[in-house]
Amino acid sequence: MKRPGGKQSMVKEIGHFIGGKRVAGKSGRFADVYNPSTGEVQAKVALATKDEVRAAVENAAAAQPGWARENPQKRARVMMKFIDLVNAEKESLAQMLSSEHGKTIPDSHGDIQRGVEVAEFALGIPHLLKGEYTQGAGPGIDMYSMRQPLGVAAGVTPFNFPAMIPMWKFAPAIACGNAFILKPSERDPSVPLRLAELMIEAGLPAGILNVINGDKESVDAILDDDIIQAVGFVGSTAIAEYVYSRGCAAGKRVQCFGGAKNHMIIMPDADMDQAVDALIGAGYGSAGERCMAISVAVPVGEDTANRLMSKLIPRVENLRIGPSTDREADYGPVVTQQALDRIRDYVEIGIKEGATLAVDGRGFTMQGYENGYFMGGCLFDNVTKDMRIYKEEIFGPVLSVVRAKTYEEAIDLPMSHSYGNGVAIYTRDGDAARDFADRINIGMVGVNVPIPVPLAYYTFGGWKKSAFGDLNQHGPDSVRFYTRTKTVTSRWPSGIKDGAEFSIPTMG
Repeated sequence: MKRPGGKQSMVKEIGHFIGGKRVAGKSGRFADVYNPSTGEVQAKVALATKDEVRAAVENAAAAQPGWARENPQKRARVMMKFIDLVNAEKESLAQMLSSEHGKTIPDSHGDIQRGVEVAEFALGIPHLLKGEYTQGAGPGIDMYSMRQPLGVAAGVTPFNFPAMIPMWKFAPAIACGNAFILKPSERDPSVPLRLAELMIEAGLPAGILNVINGDKESVDAILDDDIIQAVGFVGSTAIAEYVYSRGCAAGKRVQCFGGAKNHMIIMPDADMDQAVDALIGAGYGSAGERCMAISVAVPVGEDTANRLMSKLIPRVENLRIGPSTDREADYGPVVTQQALDRIRDYVEIGIKEGATLAVDGRGFTMQGYENGYFMGGCLFDNVTKDMRIYKEEIFGPVLSVVRAKTYEEAIDLPMSHSYGNGVAIYTRDGDAARDFADRINIGMVGVNVPIPVPLAYYTFGGWKKSAFGDLNQHGPDSVRFYTRTKTVTSRWPSGIKDGAEFSIPTMG
């Protein structure tokens, strides 16, 4: 790569993490890793071949039986040490994350922290793996169950949370006694690799956590590999459906989480200042690159809508946008030029469809960062449910306002939408809030909470086209996903009569 002025700069190469150490890629194929604030290529990441994926899987399979034999408390101690190491490096990890993703450093701290919280939940694995026991289930018969690891599991994780979601995947899987293959996004691969190194420093045996960087070839190799027993995915709905169908066809246990179109309903009695604060943070934080971002505001009644817009427009116009290093910025650049182009295209689509562009952020530029992937906040009013900007996930700093005449019309919008990740209502009316939480067909619900991401000891997961599979991420579902149950019926011969029994056994 050449910098302005013709000087040649060295671009580092990022490989993989196999067998407890970093290894160079062998494919000869690379993807560029950009600094979204400047538009410069800062690294090249290797894209693995099927053979490289297989080597990592075989390494994991060889190491896993010994790890599974370790008692759960010892596995928890490794996770405890890992948490300490991550907390000690949180600032450097946040800077690394921001330089590749573009989100602000305070936002990166939150990304890391929410991942750590799932690792903290995994510290309870000695309790979470306990089975059941019945003494005297029949004459001289005892019964008990146990949860045992699957073997080798894998996770394919997205660019928008390069610390949080990898930890959501590998922490419970490894605590349960599995080995794990992580395929992070090739757009921001450095933090997942460093997390793997920290797991080794914490005492994890080599081979239990391998990180493979790559593209579709790597993902397909993971989905087709007969050693891998389970795969988790987070990304767009189209790819989630692909991963789910291909993984299930290969006989794997699969959980996939896709896109979202999260609504926030604002009732006439809502605290409007609180609601606007919530929309600004949940709609524009991290440049809207969150699967739990609020992208649709639904004020109930014309007066509510007019009051909302009068407060919302100046707040969007005055959003502070800056490079990832600006700790005072509300949000930074989007992740790539392609993402920026896609968001701008959606804004143009919304205009052509007849929505009112109340705030147009497409012309935003920043002195000294003219090549960065910056997008000012955009705000649409008078959006209708037949428009593409309403139906499709934009994944950028664009908020759509859909005016509803009544509460019933308002709740019908998220209920009839194809996505079902998150939803929120702002109201002072307890009856309305209770009715909303009970009736809405969405996986995660907020009442006066704009981004209802459950804490680590609950589960995270949407409904409808936002999720595929029977079990959610983290919380008790993660333990169920990464283990299988074995039930033992035990009888010892003392006092048992001789002779064969040909009828089905009963406990009568």
